[in-house]
Amino acid sequence: MVMRYYGSKDGLFAAAVDVELELPDLGAADPATVGELLTRQFLALWERPPTDEILLTLLRSAVADDAVVEKIREVFARQVTPAVLRFGDPADAPRRAGLIVSQLFGLALTRYVLRLPPVVALTPAEIVEEVGPTVQRYLAGA
Repeated sequence: MVMRYYGSKDGLFAAAVDVELELPDLGAADPATVGELLTRQFLALWERPPTDEILLTLLRSAVADDAVVEKIREVFARQVTPAVLRFGDPADAPRRAGLIVSQLFGLALTRYVLRLPPVVALTPAEIVEEVGPTVQRYLAGA
């Protein structure tokens, strides 16, 4: 799959580095709804071509390739942790960012890779309603 879409591992790495999560300006958002906002953005990113193929390939490759894992870590360290720093205790931000990523990557794995029927059957609005409060709790550190 890597060769088909990217030509080589280096091509995949370049795609990983170029992944922009396009997180909204959380400073301008209502703090009580940021979990829903992040979950909605995550779904939009995963369901929009060609980003969905890039992310799907990266997620599948990360299971078997430590170099891809490192690139994914860089993307999330550069984009998610700074967003989480806006909320709660800054000293606790890395832990909370990790929990948010675990929640959203778990969702990606079950919805887009494993395609578990109950998760695939959920509408984006239902996912935001169910997952958003958990992301909100991690974000706030409560």
